[in-house]
Amino acid sequence: MYSRDDLTYQALPLPDRVALPETEMLSRSEAFLGYMRKRHSVREFDTAAVAPKVIENCIETAGLAPSGANHQPWHFVAIRDPATKSAIRKAAEEEEIAFYDGGAGDEWLKALAPIGTGPEKPHLDDAPWLIVVFAQRYGEFADGTRYKNYYVPESVGIATGFLLTALHNAGLSALTHTPNPMKFLNDLLKRPASEKPVMIIATGYAAGNATVPAVAKIKKPLDEILTVV
Repeated sequence: MYSRDDLTYQALPLPDRVALPETEMLSRSEAFLGYMRKRHSVREFDTAAVAPKVIENCIETAGLAPSGANHQPWHFVAIRDPATKSAIRKAAEEEEIAFYDGGAGDEWLKALAPIGTGPEKPHLDDAPWLIVVFAQRYGEFADGTRYKNYYVPESVGIATGFLLTALHNAGLSALTHTPNPMKFLNDLLKRPASEKPVMIIATGYAAGNATVPAVAKIKKPLDEILTVV
């Protein structure tokens, strides 16, 4: 993190070293791949409660992500209050109605058609937790003086990936939701102008009748996403 103090480089011995035999590396990577294949975005959530500590642990995991100059330019707001969730749903659906009524354009709507989405977002009420991810475009000291953050989209994207993986590791399902624009979240959640909302993550247990779009199971094969040089 950035500080007004004159911080200087100080090398510390690597505090945690994980060195595994190649056979164990292979087995672990295969097991993790297998588990991540079970991760699915769902839109139907059970309303059963999820312990706050589970959500806290997952967000703390996200906070371990690497970031530009170690500025950690993110903030997460975890919401379980029903009234706040309903307010977010109402505002998000207003944006979504405009989106699906033509604001998105024909090409975008055609791309979304196989996913089966629409302007109604009941998951924003049903999921026991909503996590709003904010990107800190710049930092501020206590007196309001600004300082620059670096590689903000990249850093926040990595942290969000950590968070989604941590939620799946905890046995929870999640759905990423990005109504556009999302400025209403700053007002609803009383976040400063320096922060830009980038995503709402609904999370909890998948409902017993949860479905996924068939097209979501179509993933690019390895030879299309990997080049070895």
